[in-house]
Amino acid sequence: MVRPVPMRSFQVEQLNVQVYASRAEMGEAAAFDVAERIRQLIREQKRVRIVFAAAPSQNEFLAALGVAPGIDWSRVEAFHMDEYLGLAEEAPQRFGHFLRTRLFERVKPGRVEYINGSATDAEAECERYARLLAECPVDIVCAGIGENGHMAFNDPPVADFNDPKVVKVVTLDEVCRMQQVHDGAFASIEEVPRQAISLTMPALMAAQRIYCIVPGPTKTVAVRKTLKDPISTACPATIMRRHPHAVLYLDRESAAQV
Repeated sequence: MVRPVPMRSFQVEQLNVQVYASRAEMGEAAAFDVAERIRQLIREQKRVRIVFAAAPSQNEFLAALGVAPGIDWSRVEAFHMDEYLGLAEEAPQRFGHFLRTRLFERVKPGRVEYINGSATDAEAECERYARLLAECPVDIVCAGIGENGHMAFNDPPVADFNDPKVVKVVTLDEVCRMQQVHDGAFASIEEVPRQAISLTMPALMAAQRIYCIVPGPTKTVAVRKTLKDPISTACPATIMRRHPHAVLYLDRESAAQV
């Protein structure tokens, strides 16, 4: 795999930003970097722990990562960062289903831990998943940014940079729920669940490396705010500017205002 060359790259505080000519090149570049990091970590340690985002914005990245050469996926432990509450087990909109069909069935990680969105006790499920994450440090987070600047389901009303929890139940804001309609996952906002389980902002920021993949015209404003607004939960993704090893991958459309 030859790594695509960015049209431009720049730094905002500690955040490295790379802009690519197309969505495909953006996804390939992110996959190249993540694959390289996985291979390096496999040489250095017994297992690699990765948290994945599940959204159409990740499609090109996941497709490229799934065919990246030289990765011993049996030594990868995979997690995901959020899940709807209340959807049927077989619902295609479930994030576990998304990642299973787009990556996990192809590469077969040695361990996959799913958030149970059908749990009868959501708080207990949060605690269970938090214990799994606490077993060892998370090496890599593969993230996106929502139209409201959220990461995972940390929408502005519920995001907390000092959250004492690792995983929590959240109520989704209207912008977030409409994004699921824009993404084509649901036909109308009425169909979108109102609650979800999400890793918190500190849980995401605790990862050694963050690779954030954000394509498309619907993310233009969120990208501008992420890079130019004051760091605050009004745009949760702004906190990446304080992470020592985070990279933001953009395409021409999402970078239109930066």
